[in-house]
This record gives sequence, structure tokens and C-alpha cells, in this order.
Amino acid sequence: MKTAETYPIGTPGTPWGDAECAEWLSSQTRQRSYEAEVLSVIERLRSRFDVEEYGALDYGPDYYPLMAIRSRDWNDDLPVVLITGGVHGYETSGVHGALQFLDKHAAEYAGRVNLLVAPCVSPWAYERIHRWNRNAIDPNRSFHEGSRAEESAALMRLVAPIRDSALIHIDLHETTDTDESEFRPALAARDGKPFEPAGIPDGFYVVDDSENPKPDFQQAVIKAVEQVTHIAPADENGEIFGSKVVARGVIEYPLAQWGLCAGMTRAPYRTTTEVYPDSPRVTPEQCNAAQATAVCAAIDYGLAQPSF
Repeated sequence: MKTAETYPIGTPGTPWGDAECAEWLSSQTRQRSYEAEVLSVIERLRSRFDVEEYGALDYGPDYYPLMAIRSRDWNDDLPVVLITGGVHGYETSGVHGALQFLDKHAAEYAGRVNLLVAPCVSPWAYERIHRWNRNAIDPNRSFHEGSRAEESAALMRLVAPIRDSALIHIDLHETTDTDESEFRPALAARDGKPFEPAGIPDGFYVVDDSENPKPDFQQAVIKAVEQVTHIAPADENGEIFGSKVVARGVIEYPLAQWGLCAGMTRAPYRTTTEVYPDSPRVTPEQCNAAQATAVCAAIDYGLAQPSF
């Protein structure tokens, strides 16, 4: 495993400058196709949904349209559900779970909610199976005013009209073995900090908002998903990634304070899902299904509340 001291770029204890970021960028290679694997699927959904380009990444020579899918018969009297995936491009089931929900389950909610789905927020990183964008910035720490991540800024512009009125925001993520072997060591090296191993939780979990927790909502998601894949246990310290497990499969972060995608709206029901695709107990199909199931559970819970 790499550490901040053994990471091949930079000097231990010294944050990266332009030269180190350029060296990192030169090592990134395209490993899959956004056009073939994502845009083609979105194209097939056009007959059932409104599809729009809400921005683009001009990462010359590469150009990536940023795509969103909406309910065709948008009704301002209905609650709004925001679904985001691929904020970290390498987290595959976040992208394909969102698309699977649209294809297989969205019809069940027609006339009951308005859906706004951004299935692949970070297409450059999707192609390179990476956490950061082209500029070595983590989009999922960049949902704040003046964001330097184009991916995050574009999504915030898209969401602005429903920011204060959305009922639910579910942000679909994965925790992978490469978090510990590559991405967290890279982060420590980039920032000139020591790498502190945390271990990878084996299973699905969710992240609630520590500033406005909704424990019953989170448990509704957990109970639905455990029918599809196993739930991550707490470690010997009762934690996941250094955060206290407040209920089975649930930890909390200050979503807005940390600039996380799930904190970008004032939706009363917000969660970040974390699927574990590297477990020998799951398949890619199960991972996608877990994400789609989490979306359904989130919507079902929101619609069941007294105000709706």
C-alpha cells in the first residue's frame, strides 16, 4: 500500500504545487468511455424523460457534456427528488445505479414526485476511474460558493431553482479498496500531510447530516438495501472511517460544512450511500441494484410522511 511517504509524486510533508499536479495529470489515462457507457444509456431514456445538457467540461482536448434527466410532466405542485451519481467518477455503481433507477423504477413514481437526476457529475474522472477532477480537486469537497471544481459549480447552478424546495436528495457513492491503497494516500501526499490508515468497511452504509440528522429516514434506506447486499459493521472502535456508527450502517458528517454534494440543498431528507463493490459477496449487478433500491426506499419514506 502506498503512503504519503511512498507516494511517487511530491515531497513528503510538502503540499503539491503546479509541477506536482502536472506530473499527476500526466499519469492519468482513459480507461473507459463516458460516451459509450453513460451518454448512450441516457440517449435511450429520451423517449420517457426530458434530457438536458446543464453544462460542459472543456478539458482540452477532451470535451464532456454534463447531462441531467427530468420527469417529463414536471408539476410544481409535486415534491422534488434530486438524485446524483458519479460525483466521484470512479464510483461506478453510483452512475449506473442512478440510470438503473430511471430505467426500471422511475415509472412507479410518475405523477407522485418530480425527478431531477444527474447520473455522472464527473465524466472526466469516470473515464479515468479516479476520485479527483483534472485539476486534482475532489468535487465532493467543493459544493460551496466560489467552487474551483467545474463539476460542482455546474451542478449547483442546475440545482439552484430547487435548492430550497427539494424534499429528498440522495447522492450515490461507493467505498472501494482503492480508497485506502491509492486515493487517500494521494490526498495526504497532495496536502503534505501524513497518511493515517483507516481500513475499508465491508458492506453498505450511509452518511447522515450531523447538523440535521434524520435517523428514521436513514434506517429506512438501510433496511431496504440489506435485502440486496450486506450492511457494513462497525470496526472495533465502533466506527466507520473514524466516525462513530450512530445506528446500524449509519455515520454522520457535517454535509454542508465539508462541501459535500449531499449538503448542497435544504432538502429535509438527505443521504449519501456507500456501496462496497470489492467484496467477494457482491457482483456489479448487486451494487447497481443496491443503489436503485436505496433511491426507491428514500422516495417511499419521504412520500409516507404526514405532510405528503
